Formats: sequence, structure tokens, C-alpha cells
Amino acid sequence: MNKIEQIFDDYRMIAIIIYAEYEKEGIEFLTPDNFSQQLAYMKRPAGYTIQAHIHKPVPRNVKYTQETLFIKKGRVKINFYNEEKQYLSSRTLKTGDVILLVSGGHDFLMLEDTEMIEVKQGPYAGEEDKERF
Repeated sequence: MNKIEQIFDDYRMIAIIIYAEYEKEGIEFLTPDNFSQQLAYMKRPAGYTIQAHIHKPVPRNVKYTQETLFIKKGRVKINFYNEEKQYLSSRTLKTGDVILLVSGGHDFLMLEDTEMIEVKQGPYAGEEDKERF
């Protein structure tokens, strides 16, 4: 199994998965610079320092919501769909896996009692935020 997987339809990236087993020294950015949600993996040794910093206000234009899910506990099956709402494929994620949902559609089936942490752009727009199918 690949420890990092990118899922595509015919035209675009649908998702990036970092499986729990992935490990690499240093820092690795996994998304292109133009994504509105950036995903990176970092592994640093004890005593390593990241210099104190603040993030300056930089205007950004976000057109699509991208969301990152951290599987804290359990197992979940994710089905992926293209922009035309056609099924593409599915993956099962487990404790420790991380996924960035980039484009297209998705649904979830909890295979076990599951806890996930979700990070996405805000503010949440309620039902205006999603088209269910």
C-alpha cells in the first residue's frame, strides 16, 4: 500500500490521503501552492525549534471548500464522486489516517464507532454550503 495516495478523476485531483504508516524526515508539502487548503507532513526530532512567527493578513479568494479529516479513532469508508456526481472509487481509512478532500463529491459510512476531526474554510454557510445527492 502507498503511504500517500492521490485520487483523481479524468480532469482533477479529488483527494489526498496520508496513511498512518507514512513517515519521512523534515517537511513535505503535499498540495500545490494554488490550493486554498494546504496540507503538509512534518517530522522533527526532539529539541528542533520552529522560530516564533505570526501569520500576516493576506487576502485570499476561496471558491470551493476543501476539507481535511483526521481519523482520531475507528474506521470509515469514503466513496468519491466526480463533479457530475458519478461514483469513482472508495477507500477505507482507519485510526491515524488523514485525508484532504479537494474536489468532487464524497459520502461516508462508519464501519466502526468513529471519531474524526474536520478542518475546512469558514464560516460555515449551512445548507448553502452543500448540494446533497
